[in-house]
Amino acid sequence: MCGIIGYCGHRPAVPVILEGLRRLEYRGYDSAGVAFLQHGELHVVRAQGKLANLEKRLEGQNVFQATSGIGHTRWATHGLPIEKNAHPHTDGAKRLAVIHNGIIENYQEIKNELMAEGCAFASDTDTEVLAHLLARAIDKGLPMDQAMSETLGRVEGAYALAVVSLDTPGVIHAARKSSPLVLGVGVGENFLASDIPAFLPYTRDVVFLEDGEMVRIDAASWRVMDVATLAPIEKEIKHITWDVSAAQKGGFKHFMLKEIFEQPKVIADCLAGRVDVAAGRAVLPELAGLPTPERLFIVACGTSFHAGLWGMYLLEQWAGVPTRVEVASEFRYREPVLQPGDVVLAISQSGETADTLAGMRLARQRGAKVIGLCNVVGSSVARESDVVISTQAGPEISVASTKAMCSQLTVLTLLALCLGEATGKISRQDRIDCLTSLEKLPSVLEAELPRMRERAMDLAKTYSEVSSFLYLGRGPYYPLALEGALKLKEISYIHAEGYAAGEMKHGPIALIDPRFPTFALAPMDELFPKVKSNLEEVQARGGKIIALTHPGADMRVDHIWETPKAWGPLSTFLMLPALQMFAYEMADYLGKDVDQPRNLAKSVTVE
Repeated sequence: MCGIIGYCGHRPAVPVILEGLRRLEYRGYDSAGVAFLQHGELHVVRAQGKLANLEKRLEGQNVFQATSGIGHTRWATHGLPIEKNAHPHTDGAKRLAVIHNGIIENYQEIKNELMAEGCAFASDTDTEVLAHLLARAIDKGLPMDQAMSETLGRVEGAYALAVVSLDTPGVIHAARKSSPLVLGVGVGENFLASDIPAFLPYTRDVVFLEDGEMVRIDAASWRVMDVATLAPIEKEIKHITWDVSAAQKGGFKHFMLKEIFEQPKVIADCLAGRVDVAAGRAVLPELAGLPTPERLFIVACGTSFHAGLWGMYLLEQWAGVPTRVEVASEFRYREPVLQPGDVVLAISQSGETADTLAGMRLARQRGAKVIGLCNVVGSSVARESDVVISTQAGPEISVASTKAMCSQLTVLTLLALCLGEATGKISRQDRIDCLTSLEKLPSVLEAELPRMRERAMDLAKTYSEVSSFLYLGRGPYYPLALEGALKLKEISYIHAEGYAAGEMKHGPIALIDPRFPTFALAPMDELFPKVKSNLEEVQARGGKIIALTHPGADMRVDHIWETPKAWGPLSTFLMLPALQMFAYEMADYLGKDVDQPRNLAKSVTVE
């Protein structure tokens, strides 16, 4: 995931840009570059590798006169990660420079057309076609706003781009479609970035740009327009409630580890003002006026899909609401049968997940009400839902979503309790017991996390040489098996499969051997004897077993990992961080780059 930073103001621009790029380093990159105007000339400096290489290129150059410019860190898509493919890219006359995140799907068609007109390309990237298209439009006499509009009308795909030009000194033009871009509004200075931390030391006032919007900034002003029509768009300035420290590691080695340890606070924040224990009531005023769904479709991707799958068990058991969980990327391309009384619950950490948004829009076209469950006030999911419930998890930077899932499970628990009270399916005493246990979870988890880490470190050393893992669970712990496998493979690059434990004998059992360990979720609930039987089948084939269970469990496996027991399915909240911690320690022990790119601009809390 590439990083973008743009600056117009009263400070020397290049140091501000380099600082911004450094704050985006967690996103991952393989080259970097800057472009700025100084003494009537366009300067572009690029380097392969880390920012230190770019800084060396800039040493000794007088770069302190420029007060506007753009910078980029590239994560290679088209072309090798070498200097000629690094951003910014220029037109043939070097009158303008472009930086770009995303993929231009029809770039080859446009490139062939431009080459036929005599354009010479200096890189293998899709981005360079944007520079040449813009230059062609300007050569026709179009001002930059119109040139941007004409150019972007030709391209297909995703983009967040920023442009500086000799024709408009002190000005940056930018636009977005399906790739994040945020405007930072300062005093005598304005910023553009792919993520808020890039400019957070200078301002907390932000404007979230939406798909199909273009912005023009200089030191004193900013203006947002519709890309296609150039019509002005009124935008609201949001004030970020967290500071730089929330976007930093806070003494932890990686953002992922920091965010695992933030989960007690996430649960507490999510419950604040939403729990009336004495009455046995979960309070979600957002649902006022929305009838109890006759059927509920949960639409989500990745970790959010696993959270929704977990929520299905509670919603059906406690509320008696028929619930179907859909992978958003499949739901949007099907012909789902939606009826009057159906409700779609869209879950997205960012509120900008493209497939989830498309699924929501399809549902609304077919007359279904949509509940949005997301972490970002003002996001697309929040704006396009009939009802939105915020998870209030705060910024999540690590690509391996941890505390976001914890917050989603908390809201889903409250939603199931609300609907269960409405349908009369769950008793008042059960609601009281559940809410009482929920309120205790933050302190229990906070005490348990250090012990979890020690256990995870020990197990990581033991299993660091394996190439595959099987995760097993039953009931509401089956989604946790899926999530545990996802976490392990996405950050440690170890193959892992999550399975419903009862399905193991229908094929996967053939893979069991001493080199293929099993991570079993074995809480002491009504399905515990079933899980034990499944694990005996693993042992009969010489498979090693880690069993995540409760104190006092009667199990004879290779490794017992005990976590405290909570009321009903709420033990999930104490087992989920253990899975996350194991994946983290495996990746860290193997020397993997744990903090992979995640877009923070889509993961923020505003007031």
